[in-house]
Amino acid sequence: MGKSNKNQPKGLSRRSVLAAGTAAAGLAALPGLTTAVRAADAVKVGAVLPFSGGLELFGNQAKLGIDLAVKEINDAGGIMGQPLEVLYEDNKTDPKTSVEKTTKLIRGDGVVALTGPITSNARDAMTATVKRLKTPLLYATNYEGGACDRYLFSFNTVPNQELAKLLPYLQENVGGSTYMFGADYVWPQKMFDAARTLVEGQGGSVAGVEFTPWGVKEFAPVIRRIADSGAKTLLFALPGGDGITFIKQAEAFGLFEKVTVGFLGFAETYLGAFGPGGGQNMWVTVPFVASNESPGVKDFVARIRASAGDSVPISHYVMTHYNAINALRDALVRQGTVSREAVVDGLEGLIVASPAGPVTIGAADHHVTLPMFLAKTEGDGLKTVQDLGRLAPEAGCS
Repeated sequence: MGKSNKNQPKGLSRRSVLAAGTAAAGLAALPGLTTAVRAADAVKVGAVLPFSGGLELFGNQAKLGIDLAVKEINDAGGIMGQPLEVLYEDNKTDPKTSVEKTTKLIRGDGVVALTGPITSNARDAMTATVKRLKTPLLYATNYEGGACDRYLFSFNTVPNQELAKLLPYLQENVGGSTYMFGADYVWPQKMFDAARTLVEGQGGSVAGVEFTPWGVKEFAPVIRRIADSGAKTLLFALPGGDGITFIKQAEAFGLFEKVTVGFLGFAETYLGAFGPGGGQNMWVTVPFVASNESPGVKDFVARIRASAGDSVPISHYVMTHYNAINALRDALVRQGTVSREAVVDGLEGLIVASPAGPVTIGAADHHVTLPMFLAKTEGDGLKTVQDLGRLAPEAGCS
């Protein structure tokens, strides 16, 4: 993957403060701080996200949602009168850097909670630190499930929410066997394990399963293997720049004239990168579709574009990170105090209003029941095909 950092927000090499007001000097929090802060202090939240290293596409989407939530909270008076302050750190799409940034934000900056990262590898690397320092992590990226702890909260989908409706639809409407191709790390691996069980349980067959390391530039061999397999459906889980490269090469080869794509982890930002007319008729199951005509979605899209511009794509990553920050606000108000433990206690069982509909945080498993939509790529965005209602997660907690 590319290492370009041209889209990184200004000042991320140090600390970027997005808030009304700044904490008083000399009040840095100690490790493990759980006592309520004084009324004059800002409520600090750390955001560990990729703004370089290959997945900045997703980091920038997350930032759109976080920025809007912070602005709206502060415009409304903050959290119980205290301004909200978000400290951004670039994890460079790297697990080791994620741990370093996490430690800095907790020990050095005294954040009350964290949000981010994007990859499961980075989240897993951060988990030991957030557990040891008893700091909640609000993870708003779709993932493979199984990350269950008092200090971990998931605000996006797990496999059953993304696959349980998508795969039967493709089998019924496309038919044939399924080929699975994705990046060689835990999320695609676990997603494909769940997908194989679903496909074979419905009487379907899997033509092949293949993973690729990061940074591959030539996908002709795997494209030929997919074409030669006779599969009618490609379940695809290769995020970032590598995924864009694959889709472009597969389209040039003519693969998608014969194969329909079920795109896991899709974001509308991909479509502009595919070029004019590229990336059409790909199928997804997501918790948010920007083109949806519901009043809540239309209003949310308008607010994002008012701050970020009319041409900005808006994916579910924008909404889930927006939801996470608003949930933190609601949790602290619910508890009536500002502390790390108050965030945890306040989030458990909380129902959060979101642009697409209510989101319920599990009291025990910390995963969310949320609205889901079957959609396909059309033009420069997604078109809703079916409103699937609110789907509960199978969190994978043991």
